[in-house]
Parts: sequence; C-alpha cells; structure tokens
Amino acid sequence: MRVVITGATGFIGSNLARVFLEQGAHVYALMRPGSLHLDALPVHERLHTVACDLAHVLECVPEVGHADCFFHMAWGGVNREEIDSPEVQARNVAGSLDCVEAAGRLGCRVFMDAGSRVEYGAVDGIMEEEAPCRPINEYGKAKWEFYQKAAPLCSRLGLHYYHLRFFSVYGYGDHPWSIISTLVRDLRQDKKVSLSACRHMWNFMYIEDAVQAVYELYRHGRPDGEPCSYIVNIAGSDIRPLRSFVEEIHEIVGFKGTLEYGTFEQAKEGALSIRPDITRLKRLTGGRWQERYTFRQGIEETIEKEEA
Repeated sequence: MRVVITGATGFIGSNLARVFLEQGAHVYALMRPGSLHLDALPVHERLHTVACDLAHVLECVPEVGHADCFFHMAWGGVNREEIDSPEVQARNVAGSLDCVEAAGRLGCRVFMDAGSRVEYGAVDGIMEEEAPCRPINEYGKAKWEFYQKAAPLCSRLGLHYYHLRFFSVYGYGDHPWSIISTLVRDLRQDKKVSLSACRHMWNFMYIEDAVQAVYELYRHGRPDGEPCSYIVNIAGSDIRPLRSFVEEIHEIVGFKGTLEYGTFEQAKEGALSIRPDITRLKRLTGGRWQERYTFRQGIEETIEKEEA
C-alpha cells in the first residue's frame, strides 16, 4: 500500500500519516521546500518526504512513481488575514486541481481531499451532504468550487473521489488559536478566556476518531463499478450548545481560569449552529467505524499529551 499525503505536517495530515504507517503503508509526504514543521511527522522507515509545494505538485510524480491513494490535506490561507483573500483561495483551487491530475498520473484508485463544514454556509437544521451549499467566506467558496471542478475530473481520470467535510476536529497539535487549544491552554494557566455567547449548537470530534474514520473509508468505502464521487461529513455524534462543551472543559481543568462570555468578536458569518449528519460515513464504512472517544476522554488525552 502506497499513499501520498499533502499537508502531511499539518494537524490532520500528520495524524493520518501515522495511522497509515501503523497499518504498514509506505507514506509519501509532500511538503513545502524548507518546511519548518518536519518534527510534526512520525519517524519511520516507510515515511518518504518529498519537497514539493502545491504550485509544483505535478513535478513530484516521477519521484513518487505510483500510489494507491492521494490524500490532499494541504490548503493555504486558513488564518484570519487570508481566509477571505480571493487571490489566495484561487491559488488553492488551482494547486488542488493539479493534485487530482497528479493522482491520475500516479495510477491512484482513490482521491480524497479535506473539505470543510463552512461550505454549507448558514443551514437551518441538520447538515446533510446533499444540502445546498451557500458558503459565506472566500475559504468556503473555494472549497466548494474545488469540489465542483474535481468531481468530473476524477471521473474522467477513473478515480473514486471522496470530498471529506471535516467539522471541528480537536486534539494535541491543533492550531494554537482554535477554541479547544485556547481553552485547554489558558484555563490551565488560570487566565481569562474571551468567548462568544456560545449558545449556538456545535459538534466536536477527537483527532483519533477523525483519522480512523478516513482510514476506514479508504479501506471499505470503495464501491465496485464505475468511479463515483461522494461528499462525506467527518464529524462526531455529540451535538449540543457550544457553552456545554466549554463548561465541561472548565470542569475537567478543575475550574481554573475565568470564562468571559459575549466578549469575543465573531467572524463575519456570525455564530452559526452546526448539526452534522454522519449517516453516510457509517454506511460507506459498513459500520466498521465507530467513535471511540467521548468529548471528556478526548480532552483528557489532549491534556495528558501536552503535559508529557
């Protein structure tokens, strides 16, 4: 088994690489030349690093040779300064389409990429994969644009395509500015944490459950017959008001620090509730994927790894 992963030094990509290495795969990790985040990658004899950014991804094909699956986890401009930049997001789309072409040239059977819950936009109710998409920011618009262009391209190249819409995945190694990282870090340091009102519905998924879902989807989600394209929500089943999750973390850390509700400046899309439907994920994996971590277990393990 040979797999290619872009964004392999990122939060999801590095954990996905670890899972595939544990399962005996050769992992080709594509990363920016001169990357400063090599320490995020597991050390393993079957891990092969390839210096290649998205603008030159087709140039890596001869070095990799061939592969079974291409996991495209890289995407630039996810910070607040660039998330609404049309230029940055257009480059993401162009480089991502080159990844599909590269997968075809490598002889891959499967292409998976990291979509996002923000593609849905403001959805009143359960977020099913077939729901109309009305993304609000440029990041969400670009993810949705890529899917619409990638699906027919994958079909033409004979690739089974899975557009993975990740919801709020958390755990050790996540972006330091994420709400979970901020709460776990700052509350334990007895600091104040500025928050929105946190009354909208939310969903969190621990990183171990997320990457295992992707692995099981790769192993069991390929139907026989002609290449097909699926959008798949990658999310947990625990849906409740965001404030409930926040208060649970506060309790886990021994009520250290202070929670300041209503003082955080919202992004332009505002406080949107998320209620993902994960029926398709369970169906495509034949019931082989099941959540193993409760929210509490995930937070406690995150803290343990930070303190190790």
